[in-house]
Amino acid sequence: MEYMTDSANHSPGHILCCECGIPISPNPANICVACLRSKVDISQGIPKQVSISFCKQCQRYFQPPGTWIQCALESRELLALCLKKIKAPLSKVRLVDAGFVWTEPHSKRLKVKLTIQKEVMNGAILQQVFVVDYVVQSQMCGDCHRVEAKDFWKAVVQVRQKTLHKKTFYYLEQLILKYGVHQNTLRIKEIHDGLDFYYSSKQHAQKMVEFLQCTVPCRYKASQRLISQDIHSNTFNYKSTFSVEIVPICKDNVVCLSPKLAQSLGNMNQICVCIRVTSAIHLIDPNTLQVADIDGSTFWNHPFNSLCHPKQLEEFIVMECSIVRDLKRNAGAGVISKKHTLGEIWVQKTSEMNTDKQYFCRTHLGHLLNPGDLVLGFDLANCNLNDEHVNKMNSDKVPDVVLIKKSYDRTKRQRRRNWKLKELARDKENMDTDDERSCFSLNSVYMLKGNPYDKLFLCYKEISN
Repeated sequence: MEYMTDSANHSPGHILCCECGIPISPNPANICVACLRSKVDISQGIPKQVSISFCKQCQRYFQPPGTWIQCALESRELLALCLKKIKAPLSKVRLVDAGFVWTEPHSKRLKVKLTIQKEVMNGAILQQVFVVDYVVQSQMCGDCHRVEAKDFWKAVVQVRQKTLHKKTFYYLEQLILKYGVHQNTLRIKEIHDGLDFYYSSKQHAQKMVEFLQCTVPCRYKASQRLISQDIHSNTFNYKSTFSVEIVPICKDNVVCLSPKLAQSLGNMNQICVCIRVTSAIHLIDPNTLQVADIDGSTFWNHPFNSLCHPKQLEEFIVMECSIVRDLKRNAGAGVISKKHTLGEIWVQKTSEMNTDKQYFCRTHLGHLLNPGDLVLGFDLANCNLNDEHVNKMNSDKVPDVVLIKKSYDRTKRQRRRNWKLKELARDKENMDTDDERSCFSLNSVYMLKGNPYDKLFLCYKEISN
């Protein structure tokens, strides 16, 4: 007797669909997929077209109930926002996959391809793929409404500098433009002594004050005014004001330090020149090349003023110039500048060329000046100085002339530059003073740190046709 061995491969049996009669593999519903889909629609109840709000001004999408979020096109954040719009209908099915279908960026349409599964008819699981069309509708958010209104604000930062020429203020303006600190402002208003920055929240104003404290030596005072209150919910509505005062010292100013401050800086002379102002005031002694940095707190503890303003600069011609090689340093002297060279110079005013009157002085510009060069400086010998520290000084220690910078022939620089400095977009009200921005030349731009050839990030090029 022989035994028949069954083959290892068994082909599954087939049944006929109870609807159309085609052979199918057995399933709990005994119906083919085509007939099952025609009888059951698992996407029923899920909207195929949904609207979504978008603010053109701030490029944000509205997320109910009251939040506006920043999302890039076809990003995970935007996909999550789209799925939340149909969260309730999707809770009845199982979401397998979701992704964007490409559309034109300007079409105001977002298409999301969804793959869902659901159990139907005797435990059979049906999977379906469909596309939901999102219509992007324009709607202005509350913050942009307040910006357009220009009369709603919760906090204001009042920046002031009490000087005739605001070189430090213009330098600060370029830093604000570079780092985009003004982006959250509702309005920028220009007045005589500075700028007012209006904000919709106190936090944005505090960030502005912190930025000012890190960039320029200043001090501030904060105050707030009660607008309204609700005694039942114990809520209060305040308007905050931050008054920021920048030190009244600019580049190329001649200052007179107090004896106590000059001694604490390394026994330097009281008459100094401000070479630049960044987060601190950088001074140099033209007699010894000694440099010192004064921060904001030190300045307000020992305040000093500028002896002369830029309009008092006079032009001198260099008659003789010699470099001082061996300089005797006093005990406790501070740091000596390596970028400057000490020189002893005889100068004469260009307006007094018909006389024999000459002035002797020491200067930190010894590496730039030669006989016959023109230089700008302050004539302290014939100037009426109204300063408490100068009045107490010995007249022998007050120099006759303090040289500031070398003067160049402007006729050789008649070609206009193909760029200009950016400015903050602001409202000018009751402005009766002259515009001093023409004085803020490329030399003032060089106050910024880094490579001088990288300074033109502040400027934009004007294309000349």
